[in-house]
Amino acid sequence: MPGFFSWVSSLFSSPRAPIPALPESRLINPAKEQPESETAENGSDLTLKLEEHLFCWLLDAKPAALAREASNASDVLTTLEHRLTEEELDELPRQPLSLPMLLRALADDSTNRQNVTEIILSDPALTDQLLQVANSPYFRHGDHIIESVGQAVFLLGVDGIRNVISAAVMRPMMAARNSGEALFAQRVWRWGLSSARASEQIAKLHGLDASAHFMAGLLPALAYLTLYRELQRICRASHNKAPSPALIRQAMTRYQWTTSQLLAKAWNLPPRFSALLLAAERPVPGQQQTPLNDGIIIGTREVLRHANQRNLAEEDLPKVVQLSPEQITQIRKTLLTMLKSEGRSPARM
Repeated sequence: MPGFFSWVSSLFSSPRAPIPALPESRLINPAKEQPESETAENGSDLTLKLEEHLFCWLLDAKPAALAREASNASDVLTTLEHRLTEEELDELPRQPLSLPMLLRALADDSTNRQNVTEIILSDPALTDQLLQVANSPYFRHGDHIIESVGQAVFLLGVDGIRNVISAAVMRPMMAARNSGEALFAQRVWRWGLSSARASEQIAKLHGLDASAHFMAGLLPALAYLTLYRELQRICRASHNKAPSPALIRQAMTRYQWTTSQLLAKAWNLPPRFSALLLAAERPVPGQQQTPLNDGIIIGTREVLRHANQRNLAEEDLPKVVQLSPEQITQIRKTLLTMLKSEGRSPARM
């Protein structure tokens, strides 16, 4: 990314040199700042705390554990940064085989339900995942079980099936590989879906491409799991032990957007996805906050609240998102219904 990778290239001229302090690439960017004279916390302070609460929950760690300095952090982060720069992550998920064809078909206004059904059915693995996702609490409509791809496309329509496809494509990559990452994988997936659904709903309010915002909202969650797994590989190879919560948090804070962009590039996603990610990473001061920014903030707040974790006070939400109180209530209601249904379901995603 501009400026960032040029700095990285000079770093590797001395492999043993410690990494200088990098400006953090914030995941949760506040919509607006309050005047410095105000005694209340401003948007940046509030979102920093929300981000800390998120990491405490995802990593099942106390704030003190996240702040603890890791002795091997410099070496590990140098290795990780090199792999990102060279696009050589061992854990970077491969492009799903049917994704390019589906994206082209769904972007074509002339595509009908039969075309979409045939493409999905040509990939048996995607067919199975799609039916599981369509019947999950996050997407299921009513009490009726969806038994076929054709029925799913009919009930959800071409627009509705886009989000189910995005989740179905990513779900296998987000599944835990072992008991050690089970809790993190489960929580990061739930957080990703909440952020994606909020981003989608906000995009609809602004008359924007809701499906693109939904998929873009899932990418940071997959980026987190990718970084988590890459760090496990690096630490076990060099130090024969798992990375600490503090090191994981540091890596994710620095490289979350870079990894999200790398995923979009590796999967040959249309340019609009990279543009959405870049606009969310670097919101322009004084301009309208992006739906992806607001979606991540509200999605994070609601998933933490539902998990009985420290989050953001209700009266502080208007300070960090650019939505009216009525719009905030509407988005929260959608997320609450989704999260409550997921909690009652015996078969979760």
